[in-house]
Amino acid sequence: MTPTRRTLMAVATAAALLPLSACGGGSGSSGSSSAAGGTYAFWDPYPQFDASSDWGRRVTACGTAAGVKLKRTAYDTTDLGNKALLAAQQGNAPDVMLVDNPVVSTLVEAGILNRTSDLGLDTSSIQKNIIGAGTIDGASYGVPIGANTLALYYNKKVLSAAGVDPASVKDWASLTAALKKVKAAGKKGITFSAVNTEEGSFQFLPWFWGAGGDLTRLDSAEGVAALSLWKQWVDAGYAPKDVLQNTQTTSWQEFATGDYAFSENGTWQLGNADKAGFGYGVINIPGRNGGSAPVPTGGEFVTVPVQKDTSRYDVSKKIVNCLTSDSSLLATDTTLMYVAPTSAVQSEQVAKNTELKPWVAAVAAARGRTSGGLGTKYPTISQPLWTAVQAALSGSKSPQDALDAAQAAAGKG
Repeated sequence: MTPTRRTLMAVATAAALLPLSACGGGSGSSGSSSAAGGTYAFWDPYPQFDASSDWGRRVTACGTAAGVKLKRTAYDTTDLGNKALLAAQQGNAPDVMLVDNPVVSTLVEAGILNRTSDLGLDTSSIQKNIIGAGTIDGASYGVPIGANTLALYYNKKVLSAAGVDPASVKDWASLTAALKKVKAAGKKGITFSAVNTEEGSFQFLPWFWGAGGDLTRLDSAEGVAALSLWKQWVDAGYAPKDVLQNTQTTSWQEFATGDYAFSENGTWQLGNADKAGFGYGVINIPGRNGGSAPVPTGGEFVTVPVQKDTSRYDVSKKIVNCLTSDSSLLATDTTLMYVAPTSAVQSEQVAKNTELKPWVAAVAAARGRTSGGLGTKYPTISQPLWTAVQAALSGSKSPQDALDAAQAAAGKG
């Protein structure tokens, strides 16, 4: 799942309407008793995968291995979060559920999810920056199935014609210099998504964090520097004005024309990159003064909702382990085109597919959007942030004024 393709505001709003207490039993949704065998309910945010897909077959196989039938239901990411809140309130929560990582804290606040430690699930081998997105007050509430994130794809032919060595792109100044050369050579610079949804915030965060920005201080000098960079690119014609409407999908489609030098996009585009018809490479998004910028982690956590019938947890644990244990992760993450959350499986992935090497490095530098204690505050920060990006790039406000307004709005959230 692309990390960010849906706004989380609907989920956060729904959470605020629900009691903050644990809600009961999954037997209503599962259609079976807690005895061995029977049917267990499994929800995920992958409606693009039907029962005959590699993912659909993988889920079915994990149910079989656990001795039960899994009834899989797939929802759009935001829809899944809302339905999870309502199902828990009604006592019909699924037995196992995959949710986008920023949603975990919202569901925890609503009292819906079990701690992994209470279930006896081992998360010790998972990279701290990845498990952090599902950790609240020192306790983890799910197991990450994998991670995806952002980097810069580049068109080898376009850069070569402009006399740009991709290895020379090490910071903002050298990237901007490369874009200037590309434009002078008659080609287009960089595509990204600045749309007024979570996708816009997701794509802006590497630049915001890469300048040293802090999400609790949107109007800092560092945040203004990042937004000024994007505005500079749009004003100079290095990035198209339609970034204001571009989703990550439409931004990729622009890059796929072969006219652009760079595209900020995710791991999930690797298959499309191979089909693009031109040579490409991948580099990490540079920080303002060099090094790799922190990028936001995308991907889902496998969670076990609270059930009235606690005897169901033994089977639920087997299903989670089937999808996330070291012996299973390679197959799971290959199916989903994710980077594994453990270094051991990452090494296996790179050995099988060297194209994943820069993505493993990007994930190592990534941050959870809700980590650092933000939790359910993140949606109330993200929306003002993407609103500020829209205002600055459209020219209706200066970057400073736009972020001043964003900070004021976030403070009321």
